[in-house]
Amino acid sequence: MIQLASAASDHRGLTMTLFGLFVAATLGITIWAGRQTKDAADFYAGGRGFTGFQNGLAISGDYMSAASFLGIAGAIALFGYDGFLYSIGFLVAWLVALLLVAEPLRNSGRYTMADVLAFRMRQRPVRTAAGVSTIVVSIFYLLAQMVGAGSLVALLLGVSGEGAKRWTIVAVGALMVIYVAIGGMKGTTWVQIVKAVLLIAGTALMTVLVLAKYHFNLSSLLGAASEASGKGAAFLEPGLKYGTTGTTKLDFLSLGLALVLGTAGLPHILVRFYTVPTAKAARKSVLWAIGIIGGFYLMTLALGFGAAALVGPKAIKASNAAGNTAAPLLAQELGGGAGSTGGAILLAVISAVAFATILAVVAGLTLASSASFAHDLWANVIRRGKASEKEEVRSAKLAAVAIGAIAILLSIFADKLNAAALVALAFAVAASANLPTLLYSLFWKRFNTTGAVSSVYAGLITSVTLVIFSTVVSGGKNSLFPHSDFHWFPLENPGLVSIPVGFLAGWIGTLLSKETADPAKYAELEVRSLTGLGAH
Repeated sequence: MIQLASAASDHRGLTMTLFGLFVAATLGITIWAGRQTKDAADFYAGGRGFTGFQNGLAISGDYMSAASFLGIAGAIALFGYDGFLYSIGFLVAWLVALLLVAEPLRNSGRYTMADVLAFRMRQRPVRTAAGVSTIVVSIFYLLAQMVGAGSLVALLLGVSGEGAKRWTIVAVGALMVIYVAIGGMKGTTWVQIVKAVLLIAGTALMTVLVLAKYHFNLSSLLGAASEASGKGAAFLEPGLKYGTTGTTKLDFLSLGLALVLGTAGLPHILVRFYTVPTAKAARKSVLWAIGIIGGFYLMTLALGFGAAALVGPKAIKASNAAGNTAAPLLAQELGGGAGSTGGAILLAVISAVAFATILAVVAGLTLASSASFAHDLWANVIRRGKASEKEEVRSAKLAAVAIGAIAILLSIFADKLNAAALVALAFAVAASANLPTLLYSLFWKRFNTTGAVSSVYAGLITSVTLVIFSTVVSGGKNSLFPHSDFHWFPLENPGLVSIPVGFLAGWIGTLLSKETADPAKYAELEVRSLTGLGAH
């Protein structure tokens, strides 16, 4: 760690130059896009002018977050086979989004998920519930990105003090607010496209370099990783993290459910479907995203096992207990090791790409949550539909500042958690609160306002409560509050309990309610969702 800090210090100028170039370029894009933003459709949906390929790249940029690049690589490096389960879950989840959500959502909504939910129900209670859920899910996801940013910059600059990490988090938060407030969806989308290209290129370079070390023999790489891990053959088999006890087996099942079902309920992914002009383009964008993301997650195998073999779990844990710095440390080793010019250059390049990843994703999350506040809560609940477009956009920009501040404050306490594990919590909340309501609204004729509100709040409250009383928050050495213990829920991920609760609450709430659903409105929604007739 001392050698790494010294190397980072020697080449700090190079690192900061690369960071500065990326930030300057993306700010330039944001300012340009801000000048093209004329109305609410431009701010929320980018004028619906992006092609399927462009939106596929942007979705990939939104999805391949710090959790994917830093967290999964770290999880594989520390837990082998079990760490790769994150990649499988994240990728398979896109089938749910493609087959059930992408096209109907694009055809039925306007700017946010709540547009679909409120189409045939009472506006105020449904939009309130959807708006609250969107903001909570986004903040959970933002925590993961901020934690990744703090770990990354602390590694690069060779600092270990909490103050440096906190200032890093504040800086990332300030940049994301600027991106959203100035550029809106257009600026955010172009930043995500640039970032997706950079991330794929950086990951492909590292993959080739890792495989070249082992003469492009994957078996040799896996053998070296298992030997260096200190776990032997168990490193390449199920059970190192999940499966040793009945509780960890249930935790794995809970994690799998959250990952597979969560994507289709993530607010910052859902709003992406509104940026294309047609339903066909929405389908194309998801297909492009599946291809790009699939290739990326396959490459995380090389990153994770390469880090285990070449860097070693001990060195990774010494840098960051959760493993979030495994990929940058691997880059340094591939470039020639600590203290070498090649190592410093590759470390700086890959870290700049990771930092780009964080900035792009936090901008997308902040935009989704601030748009939901402005469009759903402010314009349709508080102002009862009387707010002008200009007023709505202004409230979205102010909401971006407030949400950024909340995310910064919470992130300061979450630096010991693995970024991928934090994102899995966001997936669990999204799958519990958003997905049941969305599917019921699109495909169940009898579904009504009471069912929608019950489903959102039951899923949201259950998932968040179980997280608060799990070892994620207290009772563990890497908990948010490691010196306190008030946990009673045995699983790290609440999905196994909270997802069924969300679906069940929507069903029971609908059946017990005396409210009658309007069959004509459902028929209109069905025609619109399947054909696109009347879509914005």
